[in-house]
Amino acid sequence: MQRRSAVTARKIVVFGGSGFLGSHVADCLSDSGYQVVVFDTRQSPYLRDDQQMVVGDITDLEQALDVAKGALALYNFAALADIDKAHDQPVKTVEVNVLGAVTLLEAARLAKVERFVFASSVYVFSEAGSFYRASKQAAERFVETYHSRYDLDYTVLRYGSLYGPRADPNNGMFRMLQQAIAKNCITYGGDGEAVREYIHVTDAARLSVQILERKYANRHLVLTGTERMRVRDVMQMIAEILPGDVELKFERGNPISHYTMTPYAYQPNIGHKLVGTDFVDLGQGLLECISDLQKHQGFDASDQSRANLPEID
Repeated sequence: MQRRSAVTARKIVVFGGSGFLGSHVADCLSDSGYQVVVFDTRQSPYLRDDQQMVVGDITDLEQALDVAKGALALYNFAALADIDKAHDQPVKTVEVNVLGAVTLLEAARLAKVERFVFASSVYVFSEAGSFYRASKQAAERFVETYHSRYDLDYTVLRYGSLYGPRADPNNGMFRMLQQAIAKNCITYGGDGEAVREYIHVTDAARLSVQILERKYANRHLVLTGTERMRVRDVMQMIAEILPGDVELKFERGNPISHYTMTPYAYQPNIGHKLVGTDFVDLGQGLLECISDLQKHQGFDASDQSRANLPEID
């Protein structure tokens, strides 16, 4: 593949850039001097004046190729990312997570893009995660095969448990905070002993831009937090941060969809963990999330009038 100077080719397309993680990565890319194009099925509420928006479908090769032309790199954050929804919608999961990814790979190949960055998940290491996990495993193999067949360079980013501003009800931490603020109660589907390595979305975004360095080409990288914590302990932290008594409830969970202690049960290509030296403390991050919820969603920590919020899976 003919290499182009990063000085003359600064355009980067972020597919799925209207969402939680994608929008933060788009901002971080813009802050780093790249010309960012956000491509998504909906207008981004976070679009900046220095970013371009394209509304489209990642399974439409003509659309994807048109926006990919002249780009240095493509990021693919577009996915059906809710594990429980994917568990019940295998065909839709394949259409978006596998066919969509392959369509973008083909667009990257035809446009002679220098790097394809694929947003995967630590669930690729697991036997849990149902069709979501299977779709990410399959998409990773297509990414690898496009490299071996067409010399398309890639970086696979396997994200852990993300949290932070702009999250939505698909995000586990968001649901816990939403319930705690609105109902003074957090209901978790499980015994709370599940262990996660939470990473603040801005830390993940910063690392997701750092990987454009040449040394990260054709590698699989794990992006998670630096500290392993039980979900029960995170719930207790939330209860201590918020005023009043927050009740913690534990119910029978779904053993099919979510891993408990570790995702490492299946062995795809080895993923090296990439950790930043400067990162957001979990406690401070939770305070930021609470403030963001209260500001943008109209919640008040003392408001008990809201009901019918989703339970934690």
